[in-house]
Amino acid sequence: MIFSSIFFLFVFLPMTLLLYYIVPWKAKNAVLLVCSLIFYAWGEPVYVFLMIFSIIFNYLSGLEINYYDEQQNMKRKRISFWFTVVVNLAVLGFFKYYGFLITNLNAILPFDIPYKTLALPIGISFYTFQTLSYIIDVYKGNVPVQKNFISFGTYVTMFPQLIAGPIVRYADVAEQLAKRRLTLYKFGNGVAWFLRGLGKKVLLANNIGMVYDAIAALAPGERSVLTAWVGAIAFAMQIYFDFGGYSDMAIGLGKMFGFEFVKNFDYPYISKSITEFWRRWHISLGTWFREYVYIPLGGNKVSRAKHIRNIMIVWMLTGFWHGAAWNFMMWGLYYGIWLLLEKYFLASKIEKLPSVVQQIYAFIIVLFGWVLFASDTLKDALVYMGNMFGICGHGFIDTTGLYYLTGNLVLLALCFLCATPWLWKKYRKIVLKKGTYPSIIAAVLYGLILILSVAYLVNATYNPFLYFRF
Repeated sequence: MIFSSIFFLFVFLPMTLLLYYIVPWKAKNAVLLVCSLIFYAWGEPVYVFLMIFSIIFNYLSGLEINYYDEQQNMKRKRISFWFTVVVNLAVLGFFKYYGFLITNLNAILPFDIPYKTLALPIGISFYTFQTLSYIIDVYKGNVPVQKNFISFGTYVTMFPQLIAGPIVRYADVAEQLAKRRLTLYKFGNGVAWFLRGLGKKVLLANNIGMVYDAIAALAPGERSVLTAWVGAIAFAMQIYFDFGGYSDMAIGLGKMFGFEFVKNFDYPYISKSITEFWRRWHISLGTWFREYVYIPLGGNKVSRAKHIRNIMIVWMLTGFWHGAAWNFMMWGLYYGIWLLLEKYFLASKIEKLPSVVQQIYAFIIVLFGWVLFASDTLKDALVYMGNMFGICGHGFIDTTGLYYLTGNLVLLALCFLCATPWLWKKYRKIVLKKGTYPSIIAAVLYGLILILSVAYLVNATYNPFLYFRF
């Protein structure tokens, strides 16, 4: 089940909200837990047992770590902590990287190791990182242990951000699990967030995604330079509005249930450097790696050699977190190298350039990163990049490239416009200024987004969600 589906919009969500609001306060977490398990089991019933195991195992582990801490038995506390971390990573590694490991072993061994391809449990990367954040913070004493099993289960399974984030650290919602405000204003604000995200996902990401899919399906020899660049830009817009839209919907749903989740995107395509881009893109993931990997390694408070090591470790892990393939590893290394180049060589030079040149520089670097990310294999990525420079392609400009450019010019322009804060600032200035009727105008605008989105979904045959595979 995905948020951008008719069933979710008109059956699951209304029924869940109705049940959630009619039960007494003490039962709200239980309702959210049960509904979240149903939501998760809807697409893959078998893997709901894996999630239940994760809840029980990490709940008991947290209690055990806390017990040894109270007994001041630091040795057993440390053993319990590392055992829990290893089990969580082993489960994630088995389901996500088992096939990758066997495939690469078969490529170098003189014999083949037979294996069965396993379906990836949806959202396993996200909820594993969330349980790890809880265990690490309990171990460090940053948060009190959660003794209420229902509350802990709610944290792990919460369907608004279960399958695509933002990655919610336990420290950010610990108090909210016990006490949170439910107000009409907050609910309405949540609806607005959700509808903005729905519009981004359905009206922008889905439509521009079809452009990229069509171009990616072309044989390399049929792609001109223009075609390849249009395709790369189309994917950049698709993944931003797809993932960013889904994150907005998650934040909106959280507000409807009384929770406040961290913002996950902050107009990343207006960035003037790669460093800035990664402060604006998938903010919750960057925060997780900074708090639980980068800083424990020493961060930048170490020698240059160790700092370079820390950056490369974090970005290798970031790439590998996204997928079990060499192109994801290269994607992580690619960004690690660019961040180091900016840190030690390019930053002062980039800052002297005009703002628009800085933005173009960052966007082009990001485009090549998305080619690595979108391709099925590293070879496919290199071939596509070659097409972007006219290597083994169909010339510089051809009718195919002109067709995709001119036929989608309005859509591309709208995507670029919505990828900047300009439209939102105009909305706030014109619609929300004093002397108008902001609630009525806003209701009309958001109602229009809902109507157009539903109209698209009713007959949609193309409604992917890119981050399902992570």
